[in-house]
Amino acid sequence: MKIQMQPMRPTWTMLLGLFGIVAIGSAGCMKIIPAIAPGVEAEASINAEFPFESRFVEVLGSTMHDVEQGEGPPILLLHGNPTSSYLWRNVIPHLSPEGRVIAVDLIGMGKSGKPDIAYRFEDHIEYVEAFIEALGLENIVLVLHDWGGGIGFDYAMRNPENVRGIAFMEAVLRPARWQDADVVARYLFRNLRDEKTGYDLIVRQNYFVEKLMPMMAGRELTEEEMEHYRAPYLNESDRKPIQVWPQEIPFDGSPERTHRRIAATYEKLEASSMPLLLLVAEPGMIMSEQLVATLERELPRMQKKNIGPGMHYVQETQPTRIGKAVASWISGLEPVRGSETMTAPGD
Repeated sequence: MKIQMQPMRPTWTMLLGLFGIVAIGSAGCMKIIPAIAPGVEAEASINAEFPFESRFVEVLGSTMHDVEQGEGPPILLLHGNPTSSYLWRNVIPHLSPEGRVIAVDLIGMGKSGKPDIAYRFEDHIEYVEAFIEALGLENIVLVLHDWGGGIGFDYAMRNPENVRGIAFMEAVLRPARWQDADVVARYLFRNLRDEKTGYDLIVRQNYFVEKLMPMMAGRELTEEEMEHYRAPYLNESDRKPIQVWPQEIPFDGSPERTHRRIAATYEKLEASSMPLLLLVAEPGMIMSEQLVATLERELPRMQKKNIGPGMHYVQETQPTRIGKAVASWISGLEPVRGSETMTAPGD
């Protein structure tokens, strides 16, 4: 389905001004925001199928699910909230000629195990690093989205000798400020971060999956696609990871531990020489014009590629452009010595 509308920020501001947040009330506004969200023009050939063989890797007493395609140096794809490796299904085939593409489900998400942990930022970092060690991945290219950005950048700056480069889109990268968020984002995330309201929305109503995921995809997702995104969170008890993630966003220094860790990682990134590729969609959500300008100034080595219309889950509108842009960039990275003989373990 193709929909062409104006960029999100002015449209949402105008509409919310028209209806009036106060007049609508909290519950009503949370219902109306997804309903009035604009769409973008998506490419025509997006496939709902997920034709990859599942693998389950033992990690820290639990299991992490992943799929892979291709041979050669590893290309690790990290998703965010509330998605899974399924998000990358139409991107993977474009990357597999460049290496061994591995799309993993974060712990507690997708088909990965659901251990009894807090599911904080540092927990996900620990499990992803253990997953990398379990597979013996070396000379990795990281492809990051949403909270996969925060996790991947953290790993890369602590293990720079094991990362060839980082491609990222709509990713958590720097500490956030409420003043930089538009009126809709402020309203949404203040509610999602509230202990009582957030629990009711995310755990009881499954709001993040049923409302925000389709809204931020930028197009009408098919029932088959929605079934894939719903599957990990059919029970309220499964929804703890997606409830915790909004609380972990470091707005104005809170939570302090997440702010401190992301800020320290970004300082290391500024000082490093690691190759970077930023993919920017229009209008996007995280990657505002202001933030992109800041990144270009503070990370001058960073390459930037516009991938066309997209909201936040850009893989659901422009997977081909994403895949081709990242593949082209990878082909220009310094080659890994002996990479022509590298294959997956057991091959």
